[in-house]
Amino acid sequence: MLNRRIKRIEDWLFRSRGPVLLVFLLFTAFMAFFAAQLRMDAGFEKQIPVGHEYVETLNKYRANLFSANRLTVVLRARHGTIWTKDALSRLAALTQAVVYLPNVDRLGVQSLWTPNSFVNEITEEGFRSQPLIPGTIVPESLTEQTISKIQQSTVEGGFVGSLVSRDGQAAMITAELSELGADGKKLDYIAFNHLLDTSIRKAFENDDYEVQIIGFAKQIGDIADGAKSVLVFCAIALLLTAFAVYWYCHSIRFTILPIVCSLTSLVWQFGSLRLLGFGLDPLGVLVPFLVFAIGVSHGVQQINYITRELAHGKTSMQAARISFTGLLIPGTLALVTAFVSFVTLLLIPIPMIRELAITASLGVGYKILTNLVMLPLAASYFHFDQKYADSMMKKREQRSNWLRVLSRVAEPRNAVFVLLILVTVFSAAVWESRDRVIGTLQPGAPELRSESRFNRDAVSIASNFDMGLDWLSVVVEAPPNSCETPGVGQFDDKLIYALQSVPGVVSIASYPGMLRSYSQGYNEGNPKMNVVPIDSGNYAGLSVEIGRVRGYVNQDCSMTAVHLYLSDHKATTISRVIDAVKQFRDGHPTPGVRVRLAAGNAGVLAAIDDEVAKSEFPMMLYVYAAIIFLVFVVYRDLRAVVACCLPLTVGTFIGYWFMKEFEIGLTVATLPVMVLAVGIGVDYAFYIYNRLQSHLSEGENIVDALEHSILEVGMATIFTAITLAIGVATWSFSSLKFQADMGKLLAFMFIVNLVMAMTALPALAVVLEKVFPRRKPVRAPSIAGH
Repeated sequence: MLNRRIKRIEDWLFRSRGPVLLVFLLFTAFMAFFAAQLRMDAGFEKQIPVGHEYVETLNKYRANLFSANRLTVVLRARHGTIWTKDALSRLAALTQAVVYLPNVDRLGVQSLWTPNSFVNEITEEGFRSQPLIPGTIVPESLTEQTISKIQQSTVEGGFVGSLVSRDGQAAMITAELSELGADGKKLDYIAFNHLLDTSIRKAFENDDYEVQIIGFAKQIGDIADGAKSVLVFCAIALLLTAFAVYWYCHSIRFTILPIVCSLTSLVWQFGSLRLLGFGLDPLGVLVPFLVFAIGVSHGVQQINYITRELAHGKTSMQAARISFTGLLIPGTLALVTAFVSFVTLLLIPIPMIRELAITASLGVGYKILTNLVMLPLAASYFHFDQKYADSMMKKREQRSNWLRVLSRVAEPRNAVFVLLILVTVFSAAVWESRDRVIGTLQPGAPELRSESRFNRDAVSIASNFDMGLDWLSVVVEAPPNSCETPGVGQFDDKLIYALQSVPGVVSIASYPGMLRSYSQGYNEGNPKMNVVPIDSGNYAGLSVEIGRVRGYVNQDCSMTAVHLYLSDHKATTISRVIDAVKQFRDGHPTPGVRVRLAAGNAGVLAAIDDEVAKSEFPMMLYVYAAIIFLVFVVYRDLRAVVACCLPLTVGTFIGYWFMKEFEIGLTVATLPVMVLAVGIGVDYAFYIYNRLQSHLSEGENIVDALEHSILEVGMATIFTAITLAIGVATWSFSSLKFQADMGKLLAFMFIVNLVMAMTALPALAVVLEKVFPRRKPVRAPSIAGH
């Protein structure tokens, strides 16, 4: 039944090959128009998991807490300190430039020159707050006396280490960004990053002063600029692939054809994204080119099949038709499996990953048409003489000599030995990968290299300021109208005491900390009064004062905040602090009081890591369930399921082991790559097993069938894996660290899956055949000829 349907499809397609190819051409032109309009589209909100506990806390108290999307600008004097008229004047101008940046919350900007930076003073009249730099002072009126007074107030106000570096050489400006402007337009992070470079850095940096900028907006902008190099390295990989394909088939036409077909699906993919209203996220820019690699893999299999038939004396039309029918089942099976693998990424409730899933799924889905239909139809128009057929036959015989040596893995004794090695490697990989890290493993921006300007700025700021650049905000909820309930502040104080010694916590800014400071100030600076008041009236009065400062308490004191500034945002640091908060929460149940996690940029990262951790196992489970289902439906044989899936599982755990050893965390950027590696591994397995089934259906024994299968598709499989591995290995020289890491990981996974397909799969097939001999003849998987 299946063979008859494939035959009818084949007959119709090749009878109508001209009109079909014309439709493909017109559709490509249509999609190219929209693909040309596709742009980079970054977003902070896209990285925030939907519905996560931490995100619900962030959204509920967004108006009362510090924004997780913060921009930090530091002016550093290259010579001397910041306490000069020229430096402070430049700081004032720089502050104004930051205030008037688009999408900046102007009231939330803080520096020495903003009115929300004030010092609490104890006078004869009591407690008084005044700005660090009074509004009557302008840069032109600065004198040594006023500068000295400002410096003294900065020290007394406790701003050394926060707004001014400990060495006095730098001053900080912080600003909070909103993705939606007053006009309702979304912030263009890439354009904003260029604005930061021109109107902030270049405008205020010279031989005497350095301007350092960090924050998500700067980070994602630098990543987007670095992502442009992806095109360069993909072009290099394309050229290497083209040279390799030419070496393989010695035909310019067969060299160009699979590349053009894969590029066609890329155009369709980009056009579809634009029509759906999506852009290309800088962190997902590799995905379309990884899907392109899948297309090249299938294209080479088609070329291998066609040239083999040409070598056997078939015409171009006959070879193309045989290739179409022979590879339609394994090719579709492999691509559908890859499609399902990417669709499972939709399980992760992070908008950016869901966009990646849609991007990759579209690309893989289109390849069923471009690589399995368009390629053989176009190849049927080619004409080759007998000389080319003879040369290809000679090359196939030469390549078969050493492939016969490799095929000996199918001999029963060798197969058992290979399986023993497989079990040993699998056990070691599972054991070594058991404590792999989900999240980032490096401080700074893990997507950028350590020597990048962003990471150098981040290290400098972290080294010279006490306030960590990464913070985790813990919210303590209380009943409404709790401003006269000192027990809430005392509970917060106990929480701080439990967390201040946790490794990774640099400093803590909190509601009870403010209470202590204000209490001491209102009592003539008496150190004994540095406490959380227990008198409800005093407590309420201080709470009103603190409420004027954003980020610590809401209007009715039903929400108070503890901000934990961390040494970095490595996954291990964040998880350690999160665990400490949870431990305190579980160990100190208090009626009416609830500890909620978490806001701040570290809270967002914790939510992302948590969702990736929770989704990884179910996602992989669904992927393998889909593979098992598809393999069983096509081959109706549990031996096929085990032979195709077990090597894939081993390869996946070896990949996890590799990530651990090379300190590559499982993140929103690396997860799609691991899914892609599964898709590539499936390709290799399906093509080999499909030929195995064909030979078994002709009555061959398992050993001979495997030898013939390896001789037929082994060279194309080896060639494809090595070519793709070399191509992505060139990414190691990229300016983007995550692209370099992905290049290493992919190159490794291509080779691992190749080894699994060429050794473990045949060994498993032989052993399973011997242990569970077949009772019924094997049915042919397709009508492919020889």
